Amino acid sequence: MDVQSQLPTLLARGRAIMIRRIAILLAAVGLTLASGVGPSAADEPLPVPYSYLAGVNASLTNPGAAPPGSNDWSCKPTADHPNPVVLLHGFLGTMTSAWQTLSPLLANSGFCVFALTYGVTASDQVGAMAPIERSAAEVGQFVDQVRAATGADQVDLVGHSIGATLPFYYYNYLGGAAKVRHHVGLAPWYRGTTQLGAAPTLLALMGLPVIGPAVLQQCGVCDQALVGSPFIATLNANAAVAPGISFTNIMTRNEEIATPYTTGYLDGPNVTNIVVQERCSLDNTDHFQLPYDPIATQYVLNALDPAHAVEPLCRPVVPFAGAI
Repeated sequence: MDVQSQLPTLLARGRAIMIRRIAILLAAVGLTLASGVGPSAADEPLPVPYSYLAGVNASLTNPGAAPPGSNDWSCKPTADHPNPVVLLHGFLGTMTSAWQTLSPLLANSGFCVFALTYGVTASDQVGAMAPIERSAAEVGQFVDQVRAATGADQVDLVGHSIGATLPFYYYNYLGGAAKVRHHVGLAPWYRGTTQLGAAPTLLALMGLPVIGPAVLQQCGVCDQALVGSPFIATLNANAAVAPGISFTNIMTRNEEIATPYTTGYLDGPNVTNIVVQERCSLDNTDHFQLPYDPIATQYVLNALDPAHAVEPLCRPVVPFAGAI
């Protein structure tokens, strides 16, 4: 098999198989999820599901669609919420799979919400695979489009995983710091990820003459994300480089991807670090469930609208299925 030519197909096929298996599991146990389609009446709030499986469902039923409440290019920010919110999904995600909770939640709260799928290489069904330099440039272009459409000077960025991390390249090298007021990171990996101890082995594989070029052609971020990669120093995830931005980092101890979870910490007077289990011991959310977690998403709202912040109700949350 020609690894390089087959890699895009294999990646897309693997993700499709995973989604189908979860869908079969849902059917087997009789679960139903909101489709993500907004209510018919314009004055009715959009439904807000609190389960990662809602993103799976949306990806199956309406792949590539903007999440509910997002990308209304006629939306004008209000005095209460002057900054439009731009949502940045994680690795192998899309705007459809990532934001079935936060997009309608923010829209119901009066924010202008925008989302994109960026960093596409192998298939339009998966994003955030391109090198961070390219993905950050795409995000920067999208931010400028949002600012032009809404008339806002600044936006708020909310990202998950790589989507929480790549903005530092935007701040440091692409002039983005002046265009952002709030940065909210869900499970960021500012100092790279150990991948549960596999980072040295993965970096070694990337260095092999056949495997490395084939993988990196389609997954330019695959080596950049790892602890020990040269790119981590280049990224320079340091809140001091953007003193005008308010940073909020929301993490879970039950990490499979951004490991250790403390890679999501930043230091500085403009930083708030939140570990959900320190606020609610019943919350067992993992990396994938975090953007759908009712507790974490309330902390996102609090970060974007601190004048009306409320402490979320502590309740049981489990990976994938969500609140119980």
